[in-house]
Amino acid sequence: MIVELNGRHQIGGSRISGNKRKKTRMRAYKPHTHSPDCQITCLGSMCEPVGPGEKVQLRLRRLRRYIRRGRIYLINWLRKVTGARRTTSAPTANSKSRSVKVGDLVRVRSREEIQAVLNYRNKLKGCAFMDEMWPYCGTIQRIQTVVKRFIDERDYQMKKCRGIVFLEGAICEGTSDFGPCDRACFFFWREEWLEKVD
Repeated sequence: MIVELNGRHQIGGSRISGNKRKKTRMRAYKPHTHSPDCQITCLGSMCEPVGPGEKVQLRLRRLRRYIRRGRIYLINWLRKVTGARRTTSAPTANSKSRSVKVGDLVRVRSREEIQAVLNYRNKLKGCAFMDEMWPYCGTIQRIQTVVKRFIDERDYQMKKCRGIVFLEGAICEGTSDFGPCDRACFFFWREEWLEKVD
């Protein structure tokens, strides 16, 4: 059978162009079936383009966030340096709630107890305590997951961790800096911030 491709005649596995004949391999068409290993790698391509007005708003939010965080960091650093005295007893950074497992009830420690173990960046062992987590202080929650590994979206690598849990229904719905968010990510809770309830 002879077919014409782009003005050239092809017979079976041979291609004829004028007096020259080149042999080519006929490859069967295979549909592309490979899918990404994780949807995280597609987030950039899923987004709609940002308009000029939105870009300005994003930059203003980022500036306000830097100013606000800088003020908080400075205040926390001054408290640490001056040795500001705490009015309540607080757990040490190395203390943990008794070994917790999925289904256990825990009490989120008070604001004063948690602040006592945070550094000037509001972190404990690298885990940040967000402003949106403060309303949970003093409440009783249930352990949903003991986190042992997770995907780091900064480099798409699987990371291991210990001493971190998810609480049922304790999800992030957005921040004052970035605005509302529909991803419904779980907050990371360090065990030092929790107290097991008998």
